[in-house]
Amino acid sequence: MRKSEVLQCIKDCGIVPAIRVESEVQALRAVQALGEGGICVAEVAMSMPQSERVLEQVILRFGDGMLIGAGTVLDAETASRCILAGAQFIVSPSLNPLTIQLCRRQSIAVFAGAFTPTEVLAAWSEGADCVKVFPVSAAGGASYIKALRGPFPEVELLPMGGVSLESCDSYLSAGCFALGVGSDLVNSSVCEAGSESLIASRAAKFRSRVENARAGRQEPSLFRSKVMG
Repeated sequence: MRKSEVLQCIKDCGIVPAIRVESEVQALRAVQALGEGGICVAEVAMSMPQSERVLEQVILRFGDGMLIGAGTVLDAETASRCILAGAQFIVSPSLNPLTIQLCRRQSIAVFAGAFTPTEVLAAWSEGADCVKVFPVSAAGGASYIKALRGPFPEVELLPMGGVSLESCDSYLSAGCFALGVGSDLVNSSVCEAGSESLIASRAAKFRSRVENARAGRQEPSLFRSKVMG
């Protein structure tokens, strides 16, 4: 899939669930449940035990029908291994220019992390396709995203860290590219209990919130020209 198609798929889905659980089995259960709930995107966190093997297994099992990326990627070396494993997008909680440069050379979508306005601009200027604002709840949530959109209307933003089902509408109204969702959608306790149906049900509610929030305004059919290719 071309980078522009990957970005459009993420934008259309509207939700980027972070899979940060305790085992490969839990990760596989979680991704399957997300798909059943109508979410076709998943980000496998590199902070899990044996995370690179987990990523490989998730891609092997679900890569044909879902868009699988790697999250919590802290350096270019890790990004390179994830790309070799088949990750179609890279997400970081921080700004690492070498990671952005690597992804751009390989035409892989990259979401660089930032917190302050200076970091947001730096990430965008380095060539990130989207800037992950993390942890967004610590900065004021959707109101902070709205404030950033004032001086940076061209910057695509992905809030992460405290995004919940109840706050979806406010983040989308603030102009977010998509929403990064963590424990409010996927967590180890649910996977351990074997209650994947709860994740599927929650995923369906998130998708419904996104669709309803977007129904009242025009969404562009193509991602902006900077990231095409």
